[in-house]
Amino acid sequence: MHRGVDIELHLVSGLPNENFVAEALGNVAAFRLQKDRGEPLAWQVVRVEARHSHHFRLVVRHPERALDPGFAHALARILDSLSKETVDDLRQELHVAERDGLRPTRLRHVHESVDYWNDDFWNWLG
Repeated sequence: MHRGVDIELHLVSGLPNENFVAEALGNVAAFRLQKDRGEPLAWQVVRVEARHSHHFRLVVRHPERALDPGFAHALARILDSLSKETVDDLRQELHVAERDGLRPTRLRHVHESVDYWNDDFWNWLG
């Protein structure tokens, strides 16, 4: 299996229904990229739970080959255009994409373990 592109989705703090927003953003962006490129893609939208926080990621890959260098740039451009939309606009974009054939992936929850080697405690010890 080829490694894909992993993009952090940074949402506005305090955004209501942020799980829906992340899921919709990831699905619509990956679906648009798939249509633009005319090739099959596989993707997941992930909510990464840390000790006292969380963040979202979109992971996209091609099921048969490695991705070309322009892939991440094209995906970032699509995400940037979607970031200007309201939640209602995003909901509408998702419905349109579903009518066009999108089968959305559901938000996947994962837990990120603490990396103690990067913890400030070890820096304090010197």
